[in-house]
Amino acid sequence: MPVQDTMQQPETMLEGEELRQKLVGTWELVSYRVEEKESGAFIPAMGPAPRGRVVFTADGWVAFNLEGSHRHPAKNDAERARLMKTLVAYIGRYRVEGNQWITNVQTAWAPEWVGTEQRRTVVIKDGHANVLTPWRKMPNWAEGRLSRSIIRFQRAPGA
Repeated sequence: MPVQDTMQQPETMLEGEELRQKLVGTWELVSYRVEEKESGAFIPAMGPAPRGRVVFTADGWVAFNLEGSHRHPAKNDAERARLMKTLVAYIGRYRVEGNQWITNVQTAWAPEWVGTEQRRTVVIKDGHANVLTPWRKMPNWAEGRLSRSIIRFQRAPGA
């Protein structure tokens, strides 16, 4: 699905407090795509069937844990290091500004994220949250080149 189709739908754009209230709860990962800025190519950073959840609490906490496809227990340090390339996990306080949630990261799989603010643009429609990150250098893919993530969640069953 093109980024424009999922992210730019003004008739359904929620902002501020209305968006914050809609975010609260548990969301299940549907898809995770990574676009490289320089080439415009999509890279298979998380594989064809990633899994994960993001949980927003009413009192302003977010816990984010996403895993790539085909992860298996590591047998050695090299395999453990490879597993880090298919993981995104952090916890922090969040706030909503306009159509974005901003997390003040307090713990993370990548130490360089601790103490940073992570900004995400989000459109909620039909029980789905379509999320777009800004262009940034990720610690676990694109080898230092700018990329952005295009993520789709659905409300978790029973949430």
